[in-house]
Amino acid sequence: MLKRLASRSCFLLLICCSFAASAAEKRILVYGDSLSAGFGIAVSQSWPALLGQRLQANGSGFVVTNASISGETTAGGRTRFAAALAQFKPAVVILALGANDGLRGLPVAAMKDNLGFMAALARKQGARVLLVGMRLPPNYGPQYTQEFDAAFRDVAKRQKVALLPFLLEPIALDQNAYQADGLHPTAAAQPKILDHVWSALKPLLN
Repeated sequence: MLKRLASRSCFLLLICCSFAASAAEKRILVYGDSLSAGFGIAVSQSWPALLGQRLQANGSGFVVTNASISGETTAGGRTRFAAALAQFKPAVVILALGANDGLRGLPVAAMKDNLGFMAALARKQGARVLLVGMRLPPNYGPQYTQEFDAAFRDVAKRQKVALLPFLLEPIALDQNAYQADGLHPTAAAQPKILDHVWSALKPLLN
């Protein structure tokens, strides 16, 4: 999460992938950071890839494009978001940025503005949005952590989009669910994350 492991051009080749796409299918755009990009594991093991497999298996008519970049902040995501919408024309956007803003102690107000901009732009172009939040460890101080946590709720309420408050909630207290860095989930943890995301995503697919 703290480091970019690949250039953006390399990302386009390795991370930004669609699963079983066809012109007649509706697209879900996963737009996040390393927690969604499959950092430290095979991309095929990441929860967005597993989501694509689930959707294909149940004949939903949806496909998944994972446009997540390791190390991405909301500011970085904002700069390329319009182009991503134009390229992929998603029916649903899973907006899962903000973790790196928090880990770097960036201003919460700027993060809220960036997330709000992206949510509003996606809705303007006809996409349904699932905003995926994060939480910080207590060593960032009570004021910052509380403001950070509330930011996702505030954006979701203001932009009238669906909210999953904490991406890693099902594994938050399980140390064995994380890689050696203590930040990124293991491959074995990805199905639990998928099930958690699915609970909030499923209503948007109807």
